[in-house]
Amino acid sequence: MSQPDYKRLNKDDAVVLLVDHQTGLISLVQDFSPNEFKNNVLALGDLAKFFGLPTILTTSFEQGPNGPLVPELKEMFPDAPYIARPGQINAWDNEDFVKAIKATGRKQLIIAGVVTDVCVAFPTLSALAEGFEVFVVTDASGTFNETVQQAAWARMTQAGAQMMNWFSVACELHRDWRNDIEGLGNLLSQRIPNYRNLMNSYSALTAR
Repeated sequence: MSQPDYKRLNKDDAVVLLVDHQTGLISLVQDFSPNEFKNNVLALGDLAKFFGLPTILTTSFEQGPNGPLVPELKEMFPDAPYIARPGQINAWDNEDFVKAIKATGRKQLIIAGVVTDVCVAFPTLSALAEGFEVFVVTDASGTFNETVQQAAWARMTQAGAQMMNWFSVACELHRDWRNDIEGLGNLLSQRIPNYRNLMNSYSALTAR
């Protein structure tokens, strides 16, 4: 059986989808601590901006218990397409959401959301069926517990999605440290406290 080709992320062909990071739904996330999860989601936002990736925000049934989009993401992407779905659980069932994705002309979808097994899995499976490449950001997506998490990851993986964390997404997009070591290094330092040690050591060496 032949091994599948290595499909790597390309900053010129990728779009970021932030699905249902809503104030009500986030309270359901139990597979990450609240502070850790918030940090991971905002880190994904940081790298989307750093690499200039088109970013699309969507919410489900805001007027209900799901609540509005978390304010930090709205502030981070004030001009991004924002699709408030009136009721569709699977974002791919919303015509405006799919149109916004296809309007970018890009075929690689970097997706994160709440909850992993529904708001991430359903559009991931739908997008794969339409020929998109899908990269699920595991640590910026959350759900009820690790059993549910693992089942959702397995379902998406079996359908052809790639599971990544936000740090590996950043590194695969960046390709080569010589492209901008200070820029990406400082971004990582803001979200990974221990990474600041690396950058401090590097700064000390280069200052000599």
